Amino acid sequence: MSRIPITFGLALTVLVTAAACGSNDDATTAGTAKVAAVIKGLDNPFFQSMEKGIKEQAQTSGTAVTVQAANSITDTTGQADKLTGLAGQDFSCYIVNPISGTNLIQGIAQLAAKKKTIVNIDSPVEAAAAKAANAAPATYIGTNNTSAGQQAGEQMLKLLPGGGKVAAIGGIAGDVTSGQRIDGFSQAITGKLELVQTVAANWERQEALTQATNLMRAQPDLKGFFVANDDMGLGVARAVATSGKTGQIKIISVDGIKDALSAVKAGQVDAVVAQYPYAIGLMGMEACQAAAKGKTLPATVEAPVEVVTKENADQALAATPKPFGTYADPFKTLLGS
Repeated sequence: MSRIPITFGLALTVLVTAAACGSNDDATTAGTAKVAAVIKGLDNPFFQSMEKGIKEQAQTSGTAVTVQAANSITDTTGQADKLTGLAGQDFSCYIVNPISGTNLIQGIAQLAAKKKTIVNIDSPVEAAAAKAANAAPATYIGTNNTSAGQQAGEQMLKLLPGGGKVAAIGGIAGDVTSGQRIDGFSQAITGKLELVQTVAANWERQEALTQATNLMRAQPDLKGFFVANDDMGLGVARAVATSGKTGQIKIISVDGIKDALSAVKAGQVDAVVAQYPYAIGLMGMEACQAAAKGKTLPATVEAPVEVVTKENADQALAATPKPFGTYADPFKTLLGS
């Protein structure tokens, strides 16, 4: 998805305010620029890792950052209110991780009108809505979710060489990220495996457990589940274990949270397509720092993705929350590091 760069051409160091999930600590002055981040709910470990990447990059560079989060992963209105509140303050760069493609558009439009640098991470702002609001982010940093789904599909084909029926469990109905992952999975398995049903479980572990249980009852010969995030994947693993079919029904999820990597090592989940919210958050902060130095940001940056199986689970666990392999980071080049 293309983005029109918005440069913030001032050679500045970053003043930021350390805060967690909507509360502010004492301010630390390091310059005249200010950075704020609004992310999804910290009830999900994926976004806890993202917050950690943002804050550790700020600490490494001798700065701090205001981080606020939605109350939950479905709190679209609350998240929008947090961004609107921050938009009225004197920050110069905003990192946004929207719950949906449009829920932060009003706040982003306010920022664009004030010529603030907008760094969009993880979940993309809907392009048409951003264009209509004249509020295209300076850069988008995130996983290629279609590719992640395709890699999951390719791994499922290895696990089920004889074919069979599989089901997909997505997040919120209509969610762009979930849809792209499932589309990629479907593309990879078309003509080789039968995708019998796709259901939404609202990104919630308990709901995924319920949906998986229902699917196994409706499809007694089901061979596998593709799950759009790890938290739901762990719910599916619990449902499969309860049915006594661990190892028989294959499970592949997307994210790379530590509990899921441990589940892969233990044989409860067959594979995880690990994306790295820590790296996404870190690069988001680097983007703000590069913009403060007057650098033009790349329109789109793909975050690293690695397929974790039992064979490399130990390696992934040892490195978490960072990738265990190398990856391209254009912002380091912009910052001269």
